[in-house]
Formats: sequence, C-alpha cells, structure tokens
Amino acid sequence: MTERESELLALLCELDDPEWLEWPRDYDHSETRVLFSGLVARLEGDFAARCATEQDTQDSSEYGRVTVPAEATVCGTRIVVCVSKFGPLALVSADNPGAFLGTDDAQAEGELDAADLTKINQALVDLGYAVVPEELLERDYEGPSQLPWHVQQASWWHRFFGTF
Repeated sequence: MTERESELLALLCELDDPEWLEWPRDYDHSETRVLFSGLVARLEGDFAARCATEQDTQDSSEYGRVTVPAEATVCGTRIVVCVSKFGPLALVSADNPGAFLGTDDAQAEGELDAADLTKINQALVDLGYAVVPEELLERDYEGPSQLPWHVQQASWWHRFFGTF
C-alpha cells in the first residue's frame, strides 16, 4: 500500500461513525449542495459541455453524481464523479463505478484519457474533495458500523457511497 493509500484509508476510518450511517454527525446539507453545484459548474466549464447530475440520493451515503458526457471526453467514454455525504469524499470512474477495476484499468483499456482524469482530479482537489480510488473503496470494510442486512460482502464503497 502506498503512503497516499494509507492516508486515505486512515481518513475513511476517521470518518466512519457507527451511529451515523447515511451522513456524518456534522453534516450540513446546504453546504454539501453548494459544493456539489460548484463541482458541476467547474466540470461543465472545463469540459465545455452540460453534465448530467443526480443528487440528494435517498437512503444513501452518496450525495450525488456528476456525469461528463462521452462526447466531451477524449476517449469517447463518459466519466462519472460520485460524491459522498462524508468528507467530502469523491470517486472518479470511467463509464460507471465498477465498470473497470479503477482509473488505471480504464486508462490501460483506452477508455479514459490521462488529461481528462487530471482535469477532473484538479477540479475536485481545488474544491476541497478527497479523491478516493475505486480500488481502495473496493477493499473489505473493517469498520465499526453495522451495514445493512442486504450488504453481504461489505466494502468501503458500501460504507461511504452505498444505499441503506
């Protein structure tokens, strides 16, 4: 595990509170909405395209998603940015979360351009998001929370982006 992965895993553990599954104790819905709106505006400007959004996901620790359309990307594959109610944590994936083993895999298969990924990661960092790689989120969940009964093999993804 790299030093950055260790830092991100420590952040996930720090944010994990067994009493608050859908959002953290200090969750501010208005602040999250404003930050998310800023992300949408930034990505629409950076990619010169209208980005589809989903937000206020009910019964989920995921706040929302921004989708950069395939037509606006170098490789012609849409890019999905998932934002958690925790952190703020963010995940970037080509096509859809789980479609590839992560952004490295998507790049190796020619479905995600490095410049597009850099543009998205820079926007997220500039706005204060912690970008968590999909590979890290797919690790087995080992925190204190009791995740819902329907989650049979829990991962950190389920904890911070999943449905309850």
